[in-house]
Amino acid sequence: MKYIKLLHNPTAGEEDHTRKELTPLIEEAGWECRYSSTKEKGWDKIEPDTEFVVVAGGDGTIRKAALTLLERKFSDKRLPIAVLPLGTANNIAKSLGVTGSNEEIINSWKSGTTKKYDIGRIEGLPQPYFAVEGFGYGVFPRLMKAMKKVDKDKKDTPEKALQTALEELHAIILAAEARHYHITMDEADHSGKFLLVEVMNSRSIGPNLVLSPNADPGDGHFEVVLIPEDQRAALAEWIKKKMQGEETLFDVQPINGNKVAIHTDDTVLHADDELIILEEPAKATIELHAGVLEFLVPGNGA
Repeated sequence: MKYIKLLHNPTAGEEDHTRKELTPLIEEAGWECRYSSTKEKGWDKIEPDTEFVVVAGGDGTIRKAALTLLERKFSDKRLPIAVLPLGTANNIAKSLGVTGSNEEIINSWKSGTTKKYDIGRIEGLPQPYFAVEGFGYGVFPRLMKAMKKVDKDKKDTPEKALQTALEELHAIILAAEARHYHITMDEADHSGKFLLVEVMNSRSIGPNLVLSPNADPGDGHFEVVLIPEDQRAALAEWIKKKMQGEETLFDVQPINGNKVAIHTDDTVLHADDELIILEEPAKATIELHAGVLEFLVPGNGA
């Protein structure tokens, strides 16, 4: 019998996402399942005979588990991570091509392949941060700030949370000031005034904002999205269509890079789902570390 470790966020998802439901599905597929709740102390203890780790939760849980596993002692074997996406947006899972029901995803593991996954290390702030999905400034971190003040009953289901986030973002885009960012990317200058600056490792951020549809989180470079003032109306209209259920792609061409330095007076920024509010402006540098994580993905290599 092969052993897997299930790291589960019990507060994510619906009733069919409980330990009582997930563990039998995994064991019926042929694995012995050891369980830890990410809400309990000692959740990150991994037994030596574990074949791979399963993270069941949203983007925040996946990030938390992935970075914790990354910090394991160098002598410990690097374990692949399988994902059961139970969150609101599930941007990481979608970038990996992991979609479908829990049962379908679990059954795909036996024929799955491993995929390297890059991360970004951010320096120059009061403390270092890591980015699994993305890092940036402008309207998106301001949306994160606004969502903290939204009534809980407007975000108590994934569907309501996504819709509320889109409504808030639409209002922010219409009112936000375009700010100046001094940006160098692999020594090339890309400075200017922008509504949104995103150094992306996944294809989407936040409420499923697909800003880099061709992004591959294991391709060895970031996709940097810069949206200037003259695209405000187009950006607002794109969000409005998403609010109405119409899925289209936003017309923006990301720029590839491996090391991005951003110097600005803007003190509101984010690393993945973590909102960062600085006491004073800082020059932040994010550098790509290629292939340091490994995920188990469907056999088509998506």
